[in-house]
Amino acid sequence: MIADRPLAMVGAVMIGVLTAIQARVNGSLGERLQDGFVAAAVSFGSGLLILVAVSLALPAGRRGLTTLTTGLRARTVPWWMLIGGFAGAFSVATQSLTVAVIGVSLFTVGMVAGQAVNGLVLDRAGYGPAGVVAVTMSRVLGASIAVGAVLLSVTGESVRGVPWWMLVLPFLVGAGIAWQQATNGRLRQRVGSALTATAVNFAGGTLVLLAAAAVHVLLVGPPEAFPTEPWLYLGGALGVAYIFIGAAVVQHTGVLLMGLGAVVGQLTTSVVLDALWPTVASPGTVIGIVVSAIALVGAAIAVFPRARRRR
Repeated sequence: MIADRPLAMVGAVMIGVLTAIQARVNGSLGERLQDGFVAAAVSFGSGLLILVAVSLALPAGRRGLTTLTTGLRARTVPWWMLIGGFAGAFSVATQSLTVAVIGVSLFTVGMVAGQAVNGLVLDRAGYGPAGVVAVTMSRVLGASIAVGAVLLSVTGESVRGVPWWMLVLPFLVGAGIAWQQATNGRLRQRVGSALTATAVNFAGGTLVLLAAAAVHVLLVGPPEAFPTEPWLYLGGALGVAYIFIGAAVVQHTGVLLMGLGAVVGQLTTSVVLDALWPTVASPGTVIGIVVSAIALVGAAIAVFPRARRRR
């Protein structure tokens, strides 16, 4: 296991890389369509189609679906375990609505801070699959540093004139993702299949996004035309890819180190993307590097003490 850990950490970093690229892809599709809700529905819906195909093709997927169906009939799987995808839908919709304006790095820093803060709350409440997790000073310090990075990133000249909700939503996305991960972890325990839990997540998110897109189209009309560049439709596939990488590497890294590796990949890639492909309110390369480094330090402080205790 120790020998496999370095390679597994590379995989964890790749999760973050793909997450950052997904944010840019979904943001670009939303900008081209001039409709973030339709873009989000396309992204999540394509991921659902891939997951359904894989679930039906693999024996583990079919077993998980059978267990889920049985659990729903026997009411051993409560309804609230099925709604983790709502947070995923919110995340993808926010990417489509904001990233083309504020950039990937600002979005990512806000998301990391939201995850850190709500992770404290959920662990203290015992909501996740691990039960009650103590709130230590290191975790509070780490979350505080991550929030400080967000405050620094939204005080620059570049964000003046940006709607306030675009700056708040990434933090709320991170808080939602922390809840989503805990909810999906509980469902995974109950059905014994990460693949099935992920498919349920995508199904719920797709339903919400299709409803939101339908309402938005009724109010403002459909997009004039869909772009023809294939890369703009890769958001769902990227999401499925990093989910499968996570399932493969977590047994070697543990949840905590995998999360930290993903943060490293996500923050680094977001800075590179904004440098090569700046947006209207991108914080700039220097500020992007500084706030990303601060957020990374906060995440590391929050993670490493718990990782050492669990060895």
